[in-house]
Amino acid sequence: MTIIFAGLILALVALASLLLIAAASRHQKASATKFDVVGRLASVEKELCPEGTIIVRGEVWPARARDGGSVGRGRLNVRVVGASRHLLEVEPVVEANLSEGGLKN
Repeated sequence: MTIIFAGLILALVALASLLLIAAASRHQKASATKFDVVGRLASVEKELCPEGTIIVRGEVWPARARDGGSVGRGRLNVRVVGASRHLLEVEPVVEANLSEGGLKN
């Protein structure tokens, strides 16, 4: 009888440990780096029509053209103007903005 009781206690301890490990692994940790891509220039990797992907600060991000239009691939041809969770909102960069010192990369 004590062997069954000891086995039951051991099983409950193992189950409690697994539940604690599962709960701890679901905890989202805060990022050590500041999320500062808004305002930066980016390159379109996969055409935005209106969604695609861009490269900003060396990372690939899903993005959407703010006006709902299309933006073709290009180097530093969009500016990040907003973010909603994992999706960045971008606007095409007009060449006049680049010559006005609007480079923030």
